[in-house]
Amino acid sequence: MSGPQTWAGDWIREEQEPNDPAMIPPAQPDTAEPQTGGTCREHGGQLLWFCFPDNKLICPQCRSRCLNHRTVPLAERAAHIRNKMVDRCEKLQLQTAGIEKYLGETLPAKTPRVAATAREARELVIQRLNLIRSVCDNEEQRLLEEIHAEEERAQQGILTQRAHWSQAAHKLSNIRSYLVDTLTELDDLSLVNSDEAIEERTEEAEGILEPQDSDKLNFNPNCVQSPMLNRLWASSMFCCSTVCEDLAFNMKTTGPLLALTEDKMLRFLQKKPKNYSDEPERFNHWPNCLANKSFQGGTHAWKVNVEKSGAYKLGVAYWSMARKGSGNDSRLGYNPNSWVFSRYDKDFCFSHNSEHQTVELLRSPKQIGVVLDFDLGELIFYDPIACVILYTHQTRFRHPVFPVFAVADETIALIQ
Repeated sequence: MSGPQTWAGDWIREEQEPNDPAMIPPAQPDTAEPQTGGTCREHGGQLLWFCFPDNKLICPQCRSRCLNHRTVPLAERAAHIRNKMVDRCEKLQLQTAGIEKYLGETLPAKTPRVAATAREARELVIQRLNLIRSVCDNEEQRLLEEIHAEEERAQQGILTQRAHWSQAAHKLSNIRSYLVDTLTELDDLSLVNSDEAIEERTEEAEGILEPQDSDKLNFNPNCVQSPMLNRLWASSMFCCSTVCEDLAFNMKTTGPLLALTEDKMLRFLQKKPKNYSDEPERFNHWPNCLANKSFQGGTHAWKVNVEKSGAYKLGVAYWSMARKGSGNDSRLGYNPNSWVFSRYDKDFCFSHNSEHQTVELLRSPKQIGVVLDFDLGELIFYDPIACVILYTHQTRFRHPVFPVFAVADETIALIQ
């Protein structure tokens, strides 16, 4: 009994002496006097051995029946456990030291670094926003000056035309008065003698042409075109979730080569066309589909996921667009009733009324946003991920337009 007690006492003393750097000594089995672990319930003998397969203390008689089992003296087993406890205590001591170092050095050093990094991030945001404000202010000033100059030009043209034609009207009135007076007051002889003068005044009147209306007398809205403003405006449209339209595919208009998947994607059916009912509004040849709502004023935006498709068309169309047959009147971009941005393999273009404008892109967009300003007659196709305007088209819409889609490869999907 003295061995373990002495070892425990030494360990306690070492814990009480923090200035002693010596490590905890490993426990050794005490061979002087075996320590018993109680008595065996079966044989009444002292439990002096430990059996590993049975994981229990046994007496010598039990050990005689465990010849094939690994057994060790009780003191040796206890020493092994004590050594493991010593190792664990050392590990806990090292772990505690690591935590204390983390609490005493790492975390205190983090606080000023976090504050400094946050300050730098805050300054960067303010700096960039100030730069954006400055650029926007300069662009605003430039555009307002352009608008003012264009307005002055148009107004000056109107004033010039008013002065010119007022003078012309006054001159014509004088010539007419002269002719009327000559006609009513001169006798035949005087009238014949005045024939040359009458012809001169008549030729003078004939030299005054009819006024013609001109676009030069109108305000030119193209003077306010700004690529930077268009990009910022389009980005703002798609950054605001309340602006994007809540659209759905109108399945009553889809062609037989299109189907709607369970996750609301419009899929191209290459080999097995659908046997849809033949509604008047359904396309019966081209893989086209209209949206479930139309627009006849204001500004509207929607996004389409085109990442999986290598052949698609997106844009707007009139409801009056033809639906039946394989002719151009029902083919998107090949008639006056549709305006679409399209992709076929690696080629991109904008199409309207069989006129195709090639669009050069460095990479294929994964999403395409469409911005429609109905009143201004502006249609913008935009990459919301890269913040790049793909194409802009100006026109005048005379009827309500529907978002329109076509897909000839894999799937596309509306992004809500």
